[in-house]
Amino acid sequence: MRRILFVLFTVLISGTFTTLNSQTIKSGERLVFAGSYNMSGLMTQLAQVTMSTETLATSKNTYLHLSCELSTYSKWDSFFKIRDIYESYVNPQTLKPSLYKRSIDEGGWTKKEKYAFKGNTINSTAKKKNRPETQKTFTIGGSTQDVISMFYKVRTMDLSKLKEGQTQTMMIVFDEKQIPVTLKFMGKETVNAGNLGKKECYKISIGAKTDALRGKDKNLIWLTADAKKIPTLLKFSIPVGTGQLVLTSASGI
Repeated sequence: MRRILFVLFTVLISGTFTTLNSQTIKSGERLVFAGSYNMSGLMTQLAQVTMSTETLATSKNTYLHLSCELSTYSKWDSFFKIRDIYESYVNPQTLKPSLYKRSIDEGGWTKKEKYAFKGNTINSTAKKKNRPETQKTFTIGGSTQDVISMFYKVRTMDLSKLKEGQTQTMMIVFDEKQIPVTLKFMGKETVNAGNLGKKECYKISIGAKTDALRGKDKNLIWLTADAKKIPTLLKFSIPVGTGQLVLTSASGI
């Protein structure tokens, strides 16, 4: 599932695309996806992915809390139980992250991770099952973001002027390292967007210098071709097989 999440978020990276108004990301948004995996030639629904946003006010600042939760359906828990939570606390206007947290439990293997952003520096802590907590400080580029905040950042960018075949490269931070990712615009297609009905969408292919992805133009995402750019469909190809995430419901958008 970690590979699936890597695809989901890195596919949404963009570099010099024109930034629109980040206020298009509202507090109270909720997106629900059905996650399927190819088992013996059939796409079988195994898990639910829920993404949500909410405003969080502290004594000093107000943040937009971005959350992504992954859970296998109960009937699959005895086979391989997954309970993952990814969170990012960002500036509501710029979507620049201040804090990123990850808590994963996959088949009994656990890991907790936290990144504190300070300028171009990240102070991280990580704790794996049955291992001592580790701490690390590392440097990132000025436009590098965590995978959750980048997912929403792309939805504030102007994709309407992209030409088919146009590519763009950017960096994300994941597992305490920066990863370069290349996007290729594949044109527009109409797809089913759950309770939103059929929607014309931007189709984007992802390539990255990592063994997490396999195949040319086999890792794809569709975003609604409007100001909100709601992700509606993701298809991925990884070393252990293929699968997809399909939007089932969107609310508060």
